[in-house]
Amino acid sequence: MEKNLLDYKRILIVDDEPDVLDALEELLPTSDVVRASSFSEAKTLLEREYFDMAILDIMGVDGYTLLEIAKKRNVIPVMLTAHALTPADARKSFEEGAASYVPKEHLSNISFYLNEILEAKEKGTSSWSRWFDHFGSYMDRKFGPNWKKEDKQFWSRLGYWE
Repeated sequence: MEKNLLDYKRILIVDDEPDVLDALEELLPTSDVVRASSFSEAKTLLEREYFDMAILDIMGVDGYTLLEIAKKRNVIPVMLTAHALTPADARKSFEEGAASYVPKEHLSNISFYLNEILEAKEKGTSSWSRWFDHFGSYMDRKFGPNWKKEDKQFWSRLGYWE
Protein backbone atom coordinates (compact mmCIF):
# COMPACT_ATOMS: atom_id res chain seq x y z
CA MET A 1 0.00 0.00 0.00
CA GLU A 2 1.41 3.32 -1.04
CA LYS A 3 -0.42 5.63 1.33
CA ASN A 4 -1.68 5.18 4.86
CA LEU A 5 -5.47 5.13 4.64
CA LEU A 6 -5.61 5.36 8.44
CA ASP A 7 -4.40 8.97 8.46
CA TYR A 8 -6.89 11.06 10.41
CA LYS A 9 -9.40 8.20 10.73
CA ARG A 10 -11.36 8.20 13.97
CA ILE A 11 -11.08 4.72 15.48
CA LEU A 12 -12.80 3.37 18.58
CA ILE A 13 -10.75 0.67 20.30
CA VAL A 14 -12.58 -1.52 22.80
CA ASP A 15 -10.94 -4.03 25.11
CA ASP A 16 -11.08 -4.81 28.83
CA GLU A 17 -7.28 -5.23 28.91
CA PRO A 18 -5.45 -1.88 29.34
CA ASP A 19 -2.25 -3.26 27.78
CA VAL A 20 -4.10 -4.12 24.57
CA LEU A 21 -5.59 -0.60 24.45
CA ASP A 22 -2.11 0.86 25.02
CA ALA A 23 -0.64 -1.29 22.23
CA LEU A 24 -3.40 -0.39 19.78
CA GLU A 25 -2.97 3.30 20.53
CA GLU A 26 0.79 3.03 19.85
CA LEU A 27 0.22 1.07 16.63
CA LEU A 28 -2.20 3.65 15.21
CA PRO A 29 -0.25 6.92 15.60
CA THR A 30 -1.79 8.70 12.59
CA SER A 31 -5.37 7.99 13.63
CA ASP A 32 -7.61 9.72 16.13
CA VAL A 33 -7.97 6.84 18.62
CA VAL A 34 -10.67 6.78 21.30
CA ARG A 35 -10.45 4.11 24.01
CA ALA A 36 -13.22 2.21 25.79
CA SER A 37 -12.63 -0.51 28.38
CA SER A 38 -16.21 -1.68 28.92
CA PHE A 39 -19.33 -2.51 26.98
CA SER A 40 -21.33 0.39 28.41
CA GLU A 41 -18.59 2.93 27.68
CA ALA A 42 -18.20 1.65 24.10
CA LYS A 43 -21.97 1.56 23.53
CA THR A 44 -22.33 5.18 24.67
CA LEU A 45 -19.45 6.30 22.45
CA LEU A 46 -20.77 4.43 19.41
CA GLU A 47 -24.25 5.89 19.87
CA ARG A 48 -23.12 9.49 20.46
CA GLU A 49 -19.97 10.04 18.43
CA TYR A 50 -18.72 9.52 14.89
CA PHE A 51 -16.16 6.80 14.13
CA ASP A 52 -14.74 5.47 10.87
CA MET A 53 -13.80 2.12 12.40
CA ALA A 54 -14.16 0.18 15.64
CA ILE A 55 -11.77 -2.51 16.84
CA LEU A 56 -13.79 -4.73 19.14
CA ASP A 57 -12.65 -7.39 21.56
CA ILE A 58 -15.18 -10.23 21.69
CA MET A 59 -14.96 -11.52 25.25
CA GLY A 60 -15.22 -9.21 28.25
CA VAL A 61 -16.92 -6.36 26.39
CA ASP A 62 -19.77 -8.15 24.55
CA GLY A 63 -18.12 -7.56 21.20
CA TYR A 64 -20.89 -9.08 19.10
CA THR A 65 -23.49 -6.69 20.50
CA LEU A 66 -21.09 -3.81 19.85
CA LEU A 67 -20.66 -5.16 16.32
CA GLU A 68 -24.40 -4.76 15.74
CA ILE A 69 -24.36 -1.19 17.06
CA ALA A 70 -21.32 -0.32 14.93
CA LYS A 71 -22.99 -1.66 11.79
CA LYS A 72 -26.16 0.38 12.46
CA ARG A 73 -23.97 3.50 12.79
CA ASN A 74 -22.03 2.71 9.56
CA VAL A 75 -18.83 2.15 11.51
CA ILE A 76 -16.49 -0.47 10.02
CA PRO A 77 -16.21 -3.17 12.72
CA VAL A 78 -13.12 -5.34 13.17
CA MET A 79 -13.12 -8.17 15.69
CA LEU A 80 -9.91 -8.65 17.71
CA THR A 81 -9.68 -11.67 19.97
CA ALA A 82 -7.60 -14.08 21.96
CA HIS A 83 -10.16 -15.97 24.05
CA ALA A 84 -12.84 -16.28 21.36
CA LEU A 85 -10.32 -17.55 18.82
CA THR A 86 -12.20 -20.39 17.19
CA PRO A 87 -13.24 -21.28 13.65
CA ALA A 88 -16.86 -20.84 14.80
CA ASP A 89 -16.14 -17.27 15.96
CA ALA A 90 -14.38 -16.47 12.68
CA ARG A 91 -17.49 -17.61 10.84
CA LYS A 92 -19.81 -15.74 13.22
CA SER A 93 -17.77 -12.56 12.75
CA PHE A 94 -18.07 -12.88 8.99
CA GLU A 95 -21.77 -13.70 9.03
CA GLU A 96 -22.62 -10.89 11.45
CA GLY A 97 -20.89 -8.30 9.28
CA ALA A 98 -17.44 -7.72 10.73
CA ALA A 99 -14.88 -6.43 8.24
CA SER A 100 -12.34 -8.88 9.64
CA TYR A 101 -11.44 -11.18 12.53
CA VAL A 102 -7.91 -10.67 13.83
CA PRO A 103 -6.17 -12.87 16.41
CA LYS A 104 -4.50 -10.77 19.12
CA GLU A 105 -1.27 -12.63 18.39
CA HIS A 106 -1.21 -10.62 15.13
CA LEU A 107 -1.84 -7.28 16.85
CA SER A 108 1.52 -5.88 15.74
CA ASN A 109 0.27 -5.85 12.12
CA ILE A 110 -3.08 -4.18 12.87
CA SER A 111 -2.38 -1.05 10.83
CA PHE A 112 -1.63 -3.21 7.78
CA TYR A 113 -4.90 -5.14 8.16
CA LEU A 114 -6.93 -1.96 8.73
CA ASN A 115 -5.38 -0.34 5.68
CA GLU A 116 -6.29 -3.42 3.66
CA ILE A 117 -9.88 -3.22 4.88
CA LEU A 118 -10.13 0.45 3.90
CA GLU A 119 -8.55 -0.29 0.53
CA ALA A 120 -11.10 -3.06 -0.12
CA LYS A 121 -13.91 -0.69 0.82
CA GLU A 122 -12.60 1.91 -1.63
CA LYS A 123 -12.46 -0.73 -4.37
CA GLY A 124 -15.86 -2.19 -3.49
CA THR A 125 -14.40 -5.63 -2.79
CA SER A 126 -14.74 -7.93 0.20
CA SER A 127 -12.51 -7.10 3.14
CA TRP A 128 -12.39 -10.84 3.81
CA SER A 129 -10.79 -11.65 0.45
CA ARG A 130 -7.27 -11.74 1.93
CA TRP A 131 -8.19 -13.04 5.40
CA PHE A 132 -7.21 -16.61 4.65
CA ASP A 133 -3.88 -15.48 3.14
CA HIS A 134 -3.04 -13.78 6.42
CA PHE A 135 -4.50 -16.18 8.97
CA GLY A 136 -4.99 -19.56 7.25
CA SER A 137 -1.63 -21.03 8.27
CA TYR A 138 -2.03 -19.59 11.78
CA MET A 139 -5.43 -21.31 12.07
CA ASP A 140 -3.88 -24.53 10.72
CA ARG A 141 -1.21 -24.43 13.44
CA LYS A 142 -3.74 -23.55 16.15
CA PHE A 143 -6.52 -26.01 15.24
CA GLY A 144 -4.80 -28.60 13.04
CA PRO A 145 -4.80 -28.85 9.25
CA ASN A 146 -8.36 -30.22 9.10
CA TRP A 147 -10.14 -27.42 10.99
CA LYS A 148 -12.01 -26.28 7.85
CA LYS A 149 -13.52 -29.75 7.30
CA GLU A 150 -15.98 -29.19 10.15
CA ASP A 151 -17.56 -26.41 8.11
CA LYS A 152 -16.49 -27.30 4.58
CA GLN A 153 -19.54 -25.72 2.90
CA PHE A 154 -18.98 -22.32 4.54
CA TRP A 155 -15.24 -22.15 3.82
CA SER A 156 -15.81 -23.43 0.27
CA ARG A 157 -18.33 -20.66 -0.31
CA LEU A 158 -15.63 -18.17 0.66
CA GLY A 159 -13.17 -19.86 -1.68
CA TYR A 160 -11.00 -21.22 1.11
CA TRP A 161 -11.09 -24.89 0.31
CA GLU A 162 -8.32 -26.79 -1.43
